[in-house]
Amino acid sequence: MPTRRRRPHQYSIVVEPDLRRAHARGVALMIVAPLLWSMAGVLTRQIESAGRWEIVGLRSLFCAVGIVLGAAYLYRGRMLRELLALGGTGLASSAMWATMFTCFMLALTRTTVANTLVLSSLAPITASVFAVIILRERISARTWTLALVALAGVGIMFGDGAGRGGWAGNLAALGVPLAAGLNFVLMRKTGATVNLVPAIFVGGVISAAATLPFALPFTATPRDLAIAATLGFFQLALPCTLVVIAARVLSPTEVALFGLLEVIFGTLWAWIGAGERPADTTLVGGAVVLAALIAEATARGRSARAVTIAV
Repeated sequence: MPTRRRRPHQYSIVVEPDLRRAHARGVALMIVAPLLWSMAGVLTRQIESAGRWEIVGLRSLFCAVGIVLGAAYLYRGRMLRELLALGGTGLASSAMWATMFTCFMLALTRTTVANTLVLSSLAPITASVFAVIILRERISARTWTLALVALAGVGIMFGDGAGRGGWAGNLAALGVPLAAGLNFVLMRKTGATVNLVPAIFVGGVISAAATLPFALPFTATPRDLAIAATLGFFQLALPCTLVVIAARVLSPTEVALFGLLEVIFGTLWAWIGAGERPADTTLVGGAVVLAALIAEATARGRSARAVTIAV
């Protein structure tokens, strides 16, 4: 009796024939993701009555719902199987997503936007450190240098306001780069063999469960709910999924570096949406960040040798 051949897993590894094109695809995703992330500040300012815990929890809850809706289309009823396949590393990634979701929004409500963005922008450094420790990855002197140049650009952008704000908010903001750096390394470590998109769902559930009890009694208006849904679907679920995909072909440091575009895009959103024209130092600092990112992307694209991507 002939044995039935097993159907290959949908996420089997495919070798990309054009390595530079694969790298360029990852870079493109890491440009779109921070563009979507950067909407947080402008949208949060439109909240009418919901408290900080309520908006954090609702945003995370809608993020989880967004991932489920996407999974219903992508996995055709196999969401439970994908969740069970996460394993220990996938659950660790979920915890990091939950930490990032919670700490970022709490920081925005307890300290200045400048402090939140400056402290969050430490992710390239933490990602490089974790990559060395966990992946034994060698970080080139060029990448270290460009990471420091990019961080210097962020410092120029927000230098005047970087020392203001509450300690509680500053400590919350520090949780973002620590969790992000470790998460980018986890995604790089297992992203080609384990589908980590469901980890975003678990992270959203953890964050919502941890914060919504502190929000009682709820005071969100219909407008607040609409804003929270927009944040959950388009400012969290979609860009975080793009980052998971990009992390399969980019190094953790690259992912974190391109994440700094959120600082620039966030400034532009404030200019367009709230009429806050950036200062000259902000424009200079943004140019420095962009120059460092372009240099890193170009150098990496030219030196790419072996890339795999899961589909």
